[in-house]
Amino acid sequence: MSAPRRFLAVLLSLPVALAPALAPGTASAETRVSVTSMASLGDSITRGFNACGFYLDCPSRSWSTGSASSVDSHYLRLKGANPSLVVHNDAKTGAKVAELPGQAERAVSQRAEYVTILIGANDACTPSEETMTSVADYEAAFRTALQTLTSGLPETAILVASIPDVKRLWEVAKDKAAARVAWATLNICQSLLERPRSTDPEDVARRERVRARVVDFNLVAEKVCAEYPTCRDDGGAVFDQRFELSDVNTWDYFHPDASGQHLLAELTYPSDDR
Repeated sequence: MSAPRRFLAVLLSLPVALAPALAPGTASAETRVSVTSMASLGDSITRGFNACGFYLDCPSRSWSTGSASSVDSHYLRLKGANPSLVVHNDAKTGAKVAELPGQAERAVSQRAEYVTILIGANDACTPSEETMTSVADYEAAFRTALQTLTSGLPETAILVASIPDVKRLWEVAKDKAAARVAWATLNICQSLLERPRSTDPEDVARRERVRARVVDFNLVAEKVCAEYPTCRDDGGAVFDQRFELSDVNTWDYFHPDASGQHLLAELTYPSDDR
C-alpha cells in the first residue's frame, strides 16, 4: 500500500476521536506511516501569531506545522515516521475564508499528502457585526477550496479543525483590564468584544449572534468535509474546548500562546485516548 493510502487508512477509516495514535513512541508498527509532505491552510492561529513575541508570526509555534517541541505539532508527530517530512505553512495572518481557495491551490502545487484547515475566526471577528462574512459566502469559498484539494490531490488526507468559541475568550478575559485595553487599542474582534463589560441587552444579544455565526461556519465546514471521503473534521473538539486565559498570549489577549497552540495540537491530532 502506498504511503498516502496507508495514512488514509489510519487517519480516515475511523472518526478522528477514535482513530489510532500516530504520535512517535506510541504508534504501533501498523500505524507508523510515512508522509512525505504536509501543508497547513488558515489564518493567524495557524501562523502562530503572537505566540513568541509582539505582533509576530511564529510558525515554529503552530499547532499544525510548528517545530517547537513544546507545541508538539502535527508536523513533529508525523516527522517521527519520516525525518525528511517537508512542511508548508500556507496560512496567512488576517486571512478570511475567501483566501482559502488560493491557499488550497498552493497546497496542490506542493503535492501535500496531508493538509490541515482551520479558518473562519476572521470572518466572525470583524470591526462590526454588520461586516461578518455571510454563511452562504463562507460555504461557497470553503466548498471551492475542498474541491480544489480533492481534485488536485485525490489521495491526500484532509483534517478540518473547528473554529474556536470566540465568546469563550470574552468570558475568560472581559474582567481583565489589560485585555480590555488591548482589544480596544488594537481594534480586535469588535463585532464581539466592543463594550466587553456591558450588560445592555443589545450587547448581550450581539455577542450571541457572533457566536451563532461561528457555530454556523463550523456546521458548514463539517457538512462540506463530509462530502469527501478523504476529509475528516475534529468533531467540534476545538469549538467545545473550555480554554482558559492562560491559553492566550498577553500581547493581544486573543491569539493562542505556545500552551494554547499545544492544546490545539492535542485536540486535533488523532489519538487512541480520546
